[in-house]
Amino acid sequence: MSPRLVLASASPRRRDLLAQLGVPFDVVVSDVPETAEPGESPEEFARRVARDKAAEVACGCPDALVLAADTLVVADGVILGKPRDRADARGMLQSLSGRTHEVLTAVVLRHPRGTIEELLVRTAVDFRPLAAREIEDYLDSDEPYDKAGAYAVQGLAQRFVVQVRGSYTNVVGLPVDEVRELLRHHLPDAATALPGS
Repeated sequence: MSPRLVLASASPRRRDLLAQLGVPFDVVVSDVPETAEPGESPEEFARRVARDKAAEVACGCPDALVLAADTLVVADGVILGKPRDRADARGMLQSLSGRTHEVLTAVVLRHPRGTIEELLVRTAVDFRPLAAREIEDYLDSDEPYDKAGAYAVQGLAQRFVVQVRGSYTNVVGLPVDEVRELLRHHLPDAATALPGS
């Protein structure tokens, strides 16, 4: 019998993406702070936060497979997290305007015996130049304020995007194809729901 799968995330986008795989799972939210440590690279930060989320949730779900992820928007090596306020969101969108940035997602699968598997998925996103008025119009919506980089590629901000090079679902919050392969080896009861790509 396959172990229970638990998603360690409060993100409704991650929940929806994982549900696309057709595998039953529970959601347990972690309280891990998402703050970079001094000198920590974006890659190190994403991996650490994903590991910490998985470890915290695993304490309360010791017999489960725990899936955790952390997604970052990175421009010129600078992490753009969730904006603090309108001015912060405006600055992020101005920094992305007319340029290419990277979206990183670290994924951790923690096994009941405590071992972990990790992967890091990168996607390049090209934004067209944004006029000041369209930035302000976007800021008037509720969309930017709980999103890394102050935008949702699957929402109103899709009109800002010229090209996505790599996994589109990674930009939304979970690289579905890569997660499918990760889970396929550990959920034999779900083999029909998780076919090979």
